[in-house]
Amino acid sequence: MIKIGIIGFGRMGITHYSIINTHPEVNIVAVADTSKVTLGILKKYIDSVDVYGDYKELIDKSKPDAVIVSTPPSLHYPIIRYAFERGINVFCEKPFTANIREAEELARLFSSAQLINQVGYANRFRDVFQETKVHLLDGVIGKVSTYRSEMLSGTVTKKSTGSNWRDQAEHGGGVIFEMASHLIDLNNFLFGKPVGATGAILERMYSINVDDIVKANIFHESGLHGSIYVNWCDTSYRKPHISVEAVGSKGKIIADFYGYKIFLNEKNDVLKLKKGWNVFTLPEVNGSVEFYLRGNEFTRQLYYFVDCILNGIYSNESSFEAALFTHSIIEKITLNQRSS
Repeated sequence: MIKIGIIGFGRMGITHYSIINTHPEVNIVAVADTSKVTLGILKKYIDSVDVYGDYKELIDKSKPDAVIVSTPPSLHYPIIRYAFERGINVFCEKPFTANIREAEELARLFSSAQLINQVGYANRFRDVFQETKVHLLDGVIGKVSTYRSEMLSGTVTKKSTGSNWRDQAEHGGGVIFEMASHLIDLNNFLFGKPVGATGAILERMYSINVDDIVKANIFHESGLHGSIYVNWCDTSYRKPHISVEAVGSKGKIIADFYGYKIFLNEKNDVLKLKKGWNVFTLPEVNGSVEFYLRGNEFTRQLYYFVDCILNGIYSNESSFEAALFTHSIIEKITLNQRSS
């Protein structure tokens, strides 16, 4: 049985608690949060879990095998570093730090230790994108020459006051950390290691201190190139939405939250794909999970984290080291935009 502590009990902390509490090999032993109201409710209704107002107390007194960190990003580094020093496995919400130097340090430390580390880039665990990756690896559309990707939402639709941490870049706020990081990481998952970014444009619509729109061209180690466009002020989308289109020598594949479709220049008898468009809707693609909340991907990522601990799998698919590639591209986009 793995003992887990949850640090930060806001929207994502509650989501993670609800999901991981269903795992038969997990015992949630403690929760830490700075809100006295939250802690009071937990004390009243969940007597099997210890509650703390400080993460150090949780780690030192409850001695968990792993912690799930869902605080604002600016608090991630000291929490993760403290957990590392005490030999504790870490699942952390993205971005796992708001600073590239801290990200490099944590990736190096955890890579050198036998500690499971994972960042909550949940889109890697979506059925649609996992099937898309399989098709790309199998060469269904041939050698991929380029891709374009978008992430759109109506998250910010009025003038900001600038007082929230999400409107402070140093705290991990702004569209580039909050949303573009998801899209960049997904592209890394689908297309491989990124090495550079050019043509970056960052724009503000409603925010005071951070950008609301980001556009950039991305280059990968394989020589492949693509583009990203992220806008969290698009009122035509109630919830965040991602779409990715990859073009290859044999056709193209377009995937989004609702399914994917493959266009082939010639039929594929092995996979029973016809010439032209082949459409796969979400009900055809989605598998089942042990407990559903907000999407299969949220359960899959946490169960995967636990499985890595149980089985001693240290090459985690969404490790700090993998997330560092995303962080480095964010840094390159920011620097490229400043120099343009």
